[in-house]
Amino acid sequence: MLRFTKMQGIGNDFVMVDTLRDALPQTEITALAKIVNDRKFGIGGDGLILIEKGSQAPYRMRMFNPDGSESEMCGNGIRCFAKLLKDHGHLSEPTVDVETGAGTLHLEITAGGMVKVNMGKARLTRGEIGMLGNPSETFQNVSVESMAGTLQGTAVGMGNPHLVLFVADAMSIPLEIVGPELEFHPQFPNRTNVHFVQVLDRNTILQRTWERGAGATLACGTGACASAVAAAITGRAENSVEVQLPGGSLWIDYLESGEVMMTGPAETVFEGDFSSI
Repeated sequence: MLRFTKMQGIGNDFVMVDTLRDALPQTEITALAKIVNDRKFGIGGDGLILIEKGSQAPYRMRMFNPDGSESEMCGNGIRCFAKLLKDHGHLSEPTVDVETGAGTLHLEITAGGMVKVNMGKARLTRGEIGMLGNPSETFQNVSVESMAGTLQGTAVGMGNPHLVLFVADAMSIPLEIVGPELEFHPQFPNRTNVHFVQVLDRNTILQRTWERGAGATLACGTGACASAVAAAITGRAENSVEVQLPGGSLWIDYLESGEVMMTGPAETVFEGDFSSI
């Protein structure tokens, strides 16, 4: 029996398990993630997220994609993580440090119920992003060939790899065709998240996402950070932008220090017990 909480952050939904409160079934995690994330035979979600006790911080977040692979970080997921910590009585203060595969991040639950996350510094070199080639080379303004033609790409690391592609009309991109092609782009040996971004004005961008290991999703928090950074460093937008995604908006601030601040909502959908394991 698996006790879980279903949560979502602007349409990016997760099966959350608080292992500090409820024991995790002795099932291989990869298999468990595939089962519970399945939208036909399981609970359904873009990821399985575990709340664990941390070694470098009070708490640790682990996130597993629907294909069973483990992701280093999840921006929408970590906001849900913060809300669940509060709802389960683990937090006495509105701020907390959380250990992730991308390092320890600082989270704040605001008075309005939004969650603000210091996502750390954006990674801009091939080595930091996880690309082939000279590890110290900065990856900007590079043409990428795809079935949709030649696209202008910028790669950014947010603890996980992102390929941001600026297009005139993001809604016209055949995401289900081009997304899988570019997820396995040979420059990214561990695959990459793919984002098609349309600049609406200097303070607003529109994003559609194909997530590594999950496919098309309504939102991607680390991807919104990467897209905002890519738009800023290529001169397409200001350092503070609203990122509009199919599931809602996130507000991203790219600071002079190189750190990226993400602010957005997190909501509980329902709780339950899952016995099909």
